[in-house]
Formats: sequence, C-alpha cells, structure tokens
Amino acid sequence: MTTDESEAVDAFERLGLTSYEAKVFIALHRLGSGAARDVADVTDVPRSQVYSVAESLENRGLLEVQQSNPIRYRPVSIEEAQQTLEERFDRERERAFDYVDSVRKEATTEETQEDIWTVRSRERVDDRVVDLLSQATDKIVIGTRLPELLTDSIERTLEERAAAGVSVLAISRNDEIWERIDAIDGVEIETPPAYREGDQRSGRIVIVDDDGILLSVIDDDGSETAIWSSGSLFASVLIQLIEASDELRPGSGLE
Repeated sequence: MTTDESEAVDAFERLGLTSYEAKVFIALHRLGSGAARDVADVTDVPRSQVYSVAESLENRGLLEVQQSNPIRYRPVSIEEAQQTLEERFDRERERAFDYVDSVRKEATTEETQEDIWTVRSRERVDDRVVDLLSQATDKIVIGTRLPELLTDSIERTLEERAAAGVSVLAISRNDEIWERIDAIDGVEIETPPAYREGDQRSGRIVIVDDDGILLSVIDDDGSETAIWSSGSLFASVLIQLIEASDELRPGSGLE
C-alpha cells in the first residue's frame, strides 16, 4: 500500500470507517466492481472478511450488491459517498454536542468554577487576547515589548473598543509599537522609563475593566504561554495588586 493510500485509509478512519472498510471501498473504486476474490487480490483484507466488510459498507450506503454467483459489489459514486459521510458526520456531531449541552445545563450552581486558565501557543493566546479585549466596557491596559504580539486583529479590536468609548492605554518602549498605536484614534500609549536588562521572557499583559487579566511569557523555544482569568475574584485581586505596585507605572518593564 502506497503512502498516499495509507493516508487516505487513515482519513476514512477519522470519518468513522474501519480500516478494512476503507480498504475495500478504495479497492472497489479501483476495480469499478468485483467479487470478494477480486477485492482480496488487491488489498490485504482476507477474502473471508470481505463479505462482512461489504455488508457493513452496504448498510452505510457506500456500496451496492449484485445478487449473482459469485456475489459482486459496486461502490456508489464518489459524490454520493461524500454526501453520505458528511450527513453521517453531521448527525454524529449533533448527537455528541447535544448531549454535552444537556450535561452542561444540568450542572448545579454549586459546581466549583476554575478561576485561572492556561493557554499555550501564540495563535491561541492571540485569540484569547482578542476575546478579552472584546468584552471591555470601561478600560483596557495592554503592554508588550514585542511588535509581533500586537497583531492586526488585536489592533482592530483596540480601535473598535476605543470607538465605543472604552479607555484604552498601551504601554511599550518599542518604536514600531509606538508608531502603530499612535495611528489608532482614541488609544493612548505610554513609555516606561526604566528597562529591566536581560528581560527576554516577558510576553504581554492585558487588563480589561476590573476583572479580566492575561499575563504571558515567552518560552525558551520562542512559543508563548499565558495565564488568564475573567470575571473572577482572582482576576480582581491580581489587578488591584498590579495597579497598587509599579507594574503599570514607569519602570514596569512592559516595554
């Protein structure tokens, strides 16, 4: 079996077929039609297994059976098979998520809610930052020393929130960040006058209103890891501690 065929079999397995079902279905498309012996000759599926596999594929609506001697099988068209598998996937997806939704709704108010969450990878941190910023109704403070952490989607969100009347403050020492923030109406930017020499680990800080916060660090391999919390006592207390310290004042190191 070629690499491409092996990958196709793996893909069919992810769509819900067994390995044998995928191999028989592919073999029949290669043959056009055939008996169990023909299928067994071009696959590693034992001839004795082809019959039950073909019956399963027939039940799935993926092949047709000719009642001859010997019995012959013909696959449905690719278009019909694709539609059948898509409809099956949609049904299974709805069944799975409907159940999860029902379980979620059954949860009692006494359930313990996690206050602190961890998110890894720059793309996922980007998404979380945008989500937090989008929830702001009063104020936003965002700081970073790295231009690549101020993405286009984050800039657009800052602009949208500022236009909606939210107070937006950016903190950075980086000239590129200054230029980009300066071009956004309604967004202020400040420069911390002190710099912590050798700081190569800080990523970004985001504070939203009085109860949303995200803090990230840059890992040794250049990836980003963040902790965040929103609407929690933990977030409120941490924000108060940061605002009471010098972390958002000159010398903070959020450059």
